[in-house]
Amino acid sequence: MPPKEEHVIQRFTPRMFIALFAVLAMLGAACSDSGDDAGSDGGDETTSDGGGESSGDGALSEFDLEGQSVTVGSKDFTEQLVLGEIYVQALEAAGASVTNQVNLGGTAVAREALLAGEIDLYPEYNGTGWTVHLGNEDPSFDSEELTTNVREADLEENSIRWVSQAPFNNTYGFAAGPDFVEENGELDLQGMADYIAENPSATVCMESEFPSRPDGLVLFENETGFTIPQDQIVILDTGIIYNDTATGECTFGEIFTTDGRIPALELDVIDAEGVFILYNVSANLRDEVYGEHPDAYEEIFELIHEPLTKERMAELNSFVSVEGEEPADVARQYLEDEGLI
Repeated sequence: MPPKEEHVIQRFTPRMFIALFAVLAMLGAACSDSGDDAGSDGGDETTSDGGGESSGDGALSEFDLEGQSVTVGSKDFTEQLVLGEIYVQALEAAGASVTNQVNLGGTAVAREALLAGEIDLYPEYNGTGWTVHLGNEDPSFDSEELTTNVREADLEENSIRWVSQAPFNNTYGFAAGPDFVEENGELDLQGMADYIAENPSATVCMESEFPSRPDGLVLFENETGFTIPQDQIVILDTGIIYNDTATGECTFGEIFTTDGRIPALELDVIDAEGVFILYNVSANLRDEVYGEHPDAYEEIFELIHEPLTKERMAELNSFVSVEGEEPADVARQYLEDEGLI
């Protein structure tokens, strides 16, 4: 993946959503998608002395990070905002004094802040670590192997720790709308390629950079041996793609696999296992900070990450991007539901 924000999502406007789901109109005013600030504080610095408003009886209260000061950052799209707020509140519950710098900006901004010591940790994806931060090619399609490879190299080269790994994989993919699936059934990538070849009026909607990305359309073409004709490719803003795929304006649409609009719009994700680069999240910590409480950080982030399946992460994202909730509120509810605070 090039050194550019890997999951840039354009603004998902209320009018787009209302046009498709009038039943959610009451929520439209708060809608934003995975690239918006989604009501976040926009990186404004806030500091907590630890514990927040937690009742202190969750699993994280068993840790003692009192006296530990950490600054938590994140990138600037919905999933990162939610994860960043989860990290903030979890570390507070464990007793740390936390400075909240969630919503810093794109990948380069967050990474540079970490390397410069302006933040101490943020959530990052193994595929990004391997291809962008370490400049490597041919990433493993085994998530644990990829994370291990990144973990070892980034520690040696940059003194950055990759702690724990969430199960979910927020990678590229394609989806079809509910009416299409009802008429044609569920497809894999080869079935999608065959359908496009047999139906000249079929369209594939994608964002402008996807056709030229090394982790984008070329991987579909390599897997299927099929090149989509140019007159069947429609370039749209990402937010529009989800809506138009749901309504059938796009036969197929490029998506991110944990986007909250997938369940909200009843999109069906095309089976593409082992084709697109993996993007499992880990906590990235400066080694100096990690070394002060290594066992605690390993256990805390494992507790945070373990429940985060693809379906669970998409649900959390949808609370923000579809229902208009604040990332901090979604984070707190998640930690409470898991018995962590």
